[in-house]
Amino acid sequence: MPTDMRAQPDGKHRKVGIAVARFNEVVTERLLQGALLACKERGVADTDIYVAHVPGAFELPQAALWLAKTLRCDAVAALGAVIRGETSHYDYVCNGATDGVLRASLDTDTPIAFGVLTCENMAQALARAGGDAGNKGHDAVMAALEMADLKRCIQDAAASAQPPR
Repeated sequence: MPTDMRAQPDGKHRKVGIAVARFNEVVTERLLQGALLACKERGVADTDIYVAHVPGAFELPQAALWLAKTLRCDAVAALGAVIRGETSHYDYVCNGATDGVLRASLDTDTPIAFGVLTCENMAQALARAGGDAGNKGHDAVMAALEMADLKRCIQDAAASAQPPR
């Protein structure tokens, strides 16, 4: 019989870090509100929520790493909005943020959810920050909490596993 490990986005007794970019603040503030709502819905105590504000999406990986490593948050969400412009700057910022958040997650063994919107225009960004397409800040916290719970499930399974013969 296989061991089925299904995790829940449970926030009770968990520290949650939220790194949020100030650039495109009309969007990122909405992402932050969605993230805070997800924390509340899942039982994260207010005193266990740490919000780190950074200049832009490119700085999110460093803040996410600090939240995971220094504050030892159980789950982290990196929130930002990058909107395509007329230069290649968009590509560099998107790639740097994506690669950096992944690296921070792997280096710290902490679930860090990528809640950075990469949109063609402001209308798309606003739709994903509480509009018709939901709130990706909320989704990022839910994903990070679920992964934190999955980590616990796997650790529990490893602790109760039969020793090799």
